[in-house]
Amino acid sequence: MTVQELADTLQLKEFNLGEPDRTVEGGYCGDLLSWVMGRAVAGGAWLTIMSNVNVAAVASLADVACVILTEGVQPDPPLLARCRAQDINLLGTEMSTYDCAGKLHDLVG
Repeated sequence: MTVQELADTLQLKEFNLGEPDRTVEGGYCGDLLSWVMGRAVAGGAWLTIMSNVNVAAVASLADVACVILTEGVQPDPPLLARCRAQDINLLGTEMSTYDCAGKLHDLVG
C-alpha cells in the first residue's frame, strides 16, 4: 500500500506528500525520538503526537515512509517547512494513536 492509498483509506489529513507513491511496510508508535530512531522500521508509518522540527530529522534518519500525527495534533510551522524541503510525507488524524495503529495494522500488517 502506498502512502497516498493509506491517506485515502484512513481519510488522513495531508500536510505534505513529498513521496506519495512510497510503499508503507509496517508501522511504529512512539514519542521518544531517540527510541524511535533505533526501533522504527524503514518504510514504516510512524505514529506520534510529537510535532516539533526534530520529528523531520528522526523521520529522515529512520527512513520511514510517512509520519502520522495522531490525536488531532497539528505540525509546528518549522516541522511543516522541513518536511516540505525534504519531501517527507506528513499526515494527520483526529484518531487516537491506538485506533490509528489498529487500522494501520489491519491494512499493512
